[in-house]
Amino acid sequence: MARIDQTPFEAVILGAAHDGRGITRRPEEHPHAGKAVFIAGALPGERVLARQTRRCRRFDEAEVVAVLDPSPDRVEPRCPHFGTCGACSLQHLAPERQVEGKARMLADCFGHAGVAAEAALPPLTGASWGYRRKGRLSVRRVEKKDRTLVGFRERDARFVAELRECHSIVPGVGMRLEALSKLVDGLDARSAIPQIEFSAGDEVTALVVRHLEPLGEGDRAALVEFAQEHGFAIHLQPGGLDTVAPLWPTEPRLSFRFAPWDVELVFEPLDFIQVNGDLNEKMIAHALALLDVQPGERVLDLFCGLGNFSLPLGRHAAEVVGVEGDAGLVARARANAARNGMENVHFHVADLATDLSAEPWMGAGFDRLLLDPARAGALELLQQLPLDGLKRIVYVSCNPETLARDAAYLVNERGWRMRAAGVMDMFPHTTHVESIAVFEPA
Repeated sequence: MARIDQTPFEAVILGAAHDGRGITRRPEEHPHAGKAVFIAGALPGERVLARQTRRCRRFDEAEVVAVLDPSPDRVEPRCPHFGTCGACSLQHLAPERQVEGKARMLADCFGHAGVAAEAALPPLTGASWGYRRKGRLSVRRVEKKDRTLVGFRERDARFVAELRECHSIVPGVGMRLEALSKLVDGLDARSAIPQIEFSAGDEVTALVVRHLEPLGEGDRAALVEFAQEHGFAIHLQPGGLDTVAPLWPTEPRLSFRFAPWDVELVFEPLDFIQVNGDLNEKMIAHALALLDVQPGERVLDLFCGLGNFSLPLGRHAAEVVGVEGDAGLVARARANAARNGMENVHFHVADLATDLSAEPWMGAGFDRLLLDPARAGALELLQQLPLDGLKRIVYVSCNPETLARDAAYLVNERGWRMRAAGVMDMFPHTTHVESIAVFEPA
């Protein structure tokens, strides 16, 4: 294959891709006139100097070398590692424009699926810095640099970015990346630690250290000393998820509280929780308002996890039934319901991607439905779910493409109306789109 010509070229950015990169086309005098070029770091309307980084049959990829005519929407990134680290690709774009772009992406997905919301919900926004309370940090010992790198991967995902700090992560972790690097550097097993996961509750932040060989007493003592100095709970993970166990303290307690509903959720460090705690509470209030539960009504909450929606809903509904495929999450959801004195909230374990006809909660006469599936969406579930008698459905989604597909099914195949839909900025400065839609019978 011929080498890529990396001579900088000038380009005017015609638009933006869904991943945030600028789009231009090769000029008429170019051998591949009209070919699309995706340029990382460029914004619509800008004139930039770019360098090609990849050649494909239908498009090329490039990165900005210099911005010649900046967009009025361009802002100075807060993070010194922007452009290298792959975690936040939109820090150079004004926050309000980021949200507008996500709303356009949602509308585009609906359009491609042949469906449209009757109204647009105002975007839901919250904390945009220090918001990320859960994540996985890659760890790699680099002998050429004589240090261990702890952080997210670089933009091309091949290497771990050399980070000193991260402004998206909760400060207790994001401002201690160098301390974590020095910690791992001092361990005998430093080359056998591929990742560290973090999970922050209201009062305690847990670090889960994945290690591929047993840790000696010296390494364990160093981890405990680090935890005590910086206020962390340390867990060790020598194998699969079922091997995670606390090192110090021996019985840590991770939890967060929803003050508006007087609800506390206790969780384990590798449990799924919404990444942005501030926006999560706003999202719950938003979803409950859209669901509009009336006294005496029964609500079905599918993909309920720890009870993120179920328990707040329990303060309004006569009964809430939550269903989740992860038995561990269901066990903790039940414990959370008992801890909060909520006898009207019940949980079941079920694989929601399989035949559910024998499940006791199927067709049990619910008034409202809330669902919050993973990226794959919920089409198979919706195809077998009895919708008769339901007054409203609220669908929370982390993937606008599958939300659009499922919305088209509800509208075109089941005769429902999509009353409204909108985006929620759960992951500021990234291209991730969280959205919500409300449906009613036609």
